[in-house]
Amino acid sequence: MSNFFGKNKIIFYITNFILILLYLFPGSLIGCFLYDDCKLQPQITPDFIISTNHLYAFAFLSLIALLTFKKTAKITFIFLYLITISVVLELFHHFVPERSFEYSDLFGNLIGVIIIIVFYNLLKKYENS
Repeated sequence: MSNFFGKNKIIFYITNFILILLYLFPGSLIGCFLYDDCKLQPQITPDFIISTNHLYAFAFLSLIALLTFKKTAKITFIFLYLITISVVLELFHHFVPERSFEYSDLFGNLIGVIIIIVFYNLLKKYENS
């Protein structure tokens, strides 16, 4: 599976583009399609301390990035990019109509990326031993 993503980097780029589009759309693009209401945000699971939708989105994007770039020297740069974009996109919610900056969303973004980074480091550690 990892070899499939490594040969098809376009999957990561398309997924990244879709996430940015969903983030910067005023309102909820998914809500527009599912409920015919652009102000209604679908909820996958209930939020606890952090936003679970954001955690899932960034964990998914980070997993695709890991599968795509695992065997390259770019993986550290990609993880730094994912952390940066998780912060920057949430900060953009100050300026996007119908969206608002929330710390629970920001921490959901960051934890989604961090979970995959920890998973990668554990995988790398046990792969070498």
